Order: sequence, then structure tokens, then C-alpha cells
Amino acid sequence: MNYKNIAKILSIIGVTLSFIFLTDVFVGIVYHEAYKTFLFYDILFLFINLSVWFFLKNHEINLKIKESILVVNLLWILLGVAGAVPLLVYTDVSFASAFFEAISGFTTTGATVYSKIESLPHMVLFHRSLMHWLGGLGVIVLGVGLLSMINPTGSLSLFKAESTGVQLEKMTPKIKDTALSLWMVYFVLTFFDMLLLKFFGMGWFDALNHAFSTISTGGFSTKNSSMGYYSEHAGIIWTTTVFMMLSGINFLAHLKLYHKDFSGYKSEEVRWYLLIFLLLSLALTSVHIDISGDSFADAAKHSFFTIASVMTTTGFATIDYGSWSHLAIAIVFVGLLMGGNAGSTAGGIKIIRHVIIFKTLASELKRIVHPNTIISVFVDGVKQKERILSSTFGFFMLFMITVAVVTVYIYARGFDAMSAISGAFALVGNVGPGFSLVGPADNFGFFSDFDKLFFSLAMIIGRLECYTVFVLLSSSFWKKF
Repeated sequence: MNYKNIAKILSIIGVTLSFIFLTDVFVGIVYHEAYKTFLFYDILFLFINLSVWFFLKNHEINLKIKESILVVNLLWILLGVAGAVPLLVYTDVSFASAFFEAISGFTTTGATVYSKIESLPHMVLFHRSLMHWLGGLGVIVLGVGLLSMINPTGSLSLFKAESTGVQLEKMTPKIKDTALSLWMVYFVLTFFDMLLLKFFGMGWFDALNHAFSTISTGGFSTKNSSMGYYSEHAGIIWTTTVFMMLSGINFLAHLKLYHKDFSGYKSEEVRWYLLIFLLLSLALTSVHIDISGDSFADAAKHSFFTIASVMTTTGFATIDYGSWSHLAIAIVFVGLLMGGNAGSTAGGIKIIRHVIIFKTLASELKRIVHPNTIISVFVDGVKQKERILSSTFGFFMLFMITVAVVTVYIYARGFDAMSAISGAFALVGNVGPGFSLVGPADNFGFFSDFDKLFFSLAMIIGRLECYTVFVLLSSSFWKKF
């Protein structure tokens, strides 16, 4: 194992992160807050990473797939610690709570330990949203786009280790250019979301923070009641709904649109994504009207927003949907199980995996009836290789096993079944809020420090889609390293 490769990669990302964190300091200056401690920490963080990089500046990086996987896993520890220190300094929380909040931010889970959000300094509020935005499309993708000194094979392996989805598709000859192009699309969506939120009544600071959280499908808000604070502003709610759904679509589809290619939006995954969203939203609207007696327009506003929030694993809330009815909870839970598109900022299982799983099951049923017939699984007219099918089922099993372990852990700690089950899906699926004690009107602050560290691991496993973490438990991974 070449430790110099790993150390240099982490140090370069650390240096990049320290420069980005200067924007937190800038916010502190603008709002006349005690920014000097943050600035001192950022300079210290920069100095440490710069020292490592300077020591290894002449070392040529030749990153192999095993080292890429290890870098990605170690990176999340670096991010957790780096993001936690400012929270530890400026708010009254333990290190475990700060680490949980930072991991929740970078993994775009959106679960929080804070109950009085609006009392936090502007620096801290911006820091939380910035962690979302950086983690949304993947810190490693940003790193690959910037670190041209990594060889093409190494860059591709690093991109694969972080990027979500069934397969990786390159839009440009160089993976670095693809990564940078995706970040440009990401920036443009964030910018227009911020402008529209401002147009419909948000202040600039809140608009920027909520745009960061929306496009990253993160869910951190600057308000105690999340987007419920703006529930009377239909323009804000519908704008956020639309941009959450856009962020849940494969970003390569948006990138293709830039080149006047609409094929990305015509895929089976996008069609199923939009159809499921529409059906669940209309069903929840009907239930909401029956329970509350609200008008169709008002019920649809909250219902479409809620389904978009859970399907894209954003985790925003306008009202406490956990109190609507058991049927409403069931509908929302189905949305929570769906996830967004592969290659999007959304977490969860992903629609494409559901499509592959159900098509595979249908083909097996046909094979039982016609045992001598060769039946293949096609998605968008392309025959899926056995490796893709086995990988999809393998991921689903690892995901469900992780959820089961977290569920048993929470339940064994003495909490009710609904909190345990929904909390596990919310953490591993990077959704944020669940139901009952961890519902949209509550937070994770009441759990013990050890609980929060355990939950941080669950969020990382979900963000890296299981394989990247669980492969470390394989003895073959460490052989001939």
C-alpha cells in the first residue's frame, strides 16, 4: 500500500477545503460575528494539509482502485472532523454531536442535533449549508476535476469509488472535464434556485442557504420549522419542489441538455421517477384533503413538496406529515424507499435499481413458465449484463442488511419500532427525518454520543452506497495491497 498516494490526495483535498471554508469567515465578517477563532482554525487546518502536501510535492501519484477506495473512506473521516470543529467551537454541543452534524451535512442526510436553529450564528448556518453543497455532487468528483496530476486510470477509479449509480458514463474524453462540467451544471441550478427563492420573498442569505440545501438534496434549513416557515409563500414551496425534483434527476441528463440532447430525460428511470412522484403526490393530496379539509391547491402544495422531499432524500418539511394519518405515513414511507436517479445528488436505493430488480423478477417468473426460453433484462433497449444484475441485487441486500442492523440497534436502545425503522431508513438512505421521535418536527439531539457516532457510520455507508465501505471488511481487499 502506497501511503504517500493516500496522504497526498487527502492533503490536496484538505487544502482545497480550507480555502472554501474561508467563505464561512467572510459571512462572519459581513454579519459582525466572532470570526477570528474560525479564521485561526482554518489557517491551522490549511497549514497542516499544506505541510503534508509540501513534504510529498515531488511524489507522483499513481492511484490504484484499492487505494482509491481507501482514500474515499478516509476522506469522510477527514470531512467529519474538519466540519465538526467549527460547530464544536461556536455551539454548545459535544464532539460526537458536531461530528454527526458534519457527516449529516457532507452526506446530504440533513438529520440535525440542533433544535433552536435560528439562534445559531450566521457563520454556522452557512457552514452547515456549505457542507451540504460540497457533499451533494461529491467531494471526490470535485477533487478529480481539479487534480490533473492524477493519472487517467487513477482518476477514473476515484470517480467510480465516489459516484453513485449503476454505471458510470463519461460525457467527455477526460473524466476530469466531465467532473468539472457536472459542477458547472450544479452551480447554474443553485444560482437560479437562489434567484427564484429571492424573487418569491426570501432574503438573500436564506435564499442562498436553501438553494445550497435544495440542489444538494440535503435538507438543512436556516429556520426552526424548516420550510414550514414559508408555508404561506406558495411560490417558494413550489420552486423548492421543482428544484428538488430536478436535483433528483441524473446530472448527466442536465449536461446533455446543455448540448441540446434531450435523450437523458427520455430514459426509463426518469419516466418511472416522474410517474411514481405524480402518483404518490396525488394520493397524498387526496388523503390530506380528507384529513384536513384544505383546498386542493393548499393540499397539493404540501403533498407534492413532501413526496419530492422524501423521494429525493432532501428531508425538507412544510408541516408534520407524521400526524396526518397512518395512510399518509404509508404513502410517504413508499416515497422514502424510492430514492432519486442514479447520478443525481439524491440518496436512497435509486429508481434504476428498482426497475432492474422488478424486471429481473419478472424475467424469472417467465423462466419458470418457459424454462427453455432465453430471457434477458433490457433497460432503455440495452441488454443488462449479469454483472449489473448481480451488483444491483447485491447492493439491495447490503442496503437492507445495514438498515436492519441500525433498526435493531435503535430498538434495542429502548425506542419505539416506528422511530427505529424509519430512523434507520432515514440515516442509511440519507433522507434525514423519519417518523415518530425522529419525525420532521423533531431532531436527533436526544441520542447518546455513541449513538451519534454509530449513526454517522450508517450515513457514510449509505452515501458511499455500501460496497465502498463493506469491501474493507473483505480479506481479499487487503491481500497483495
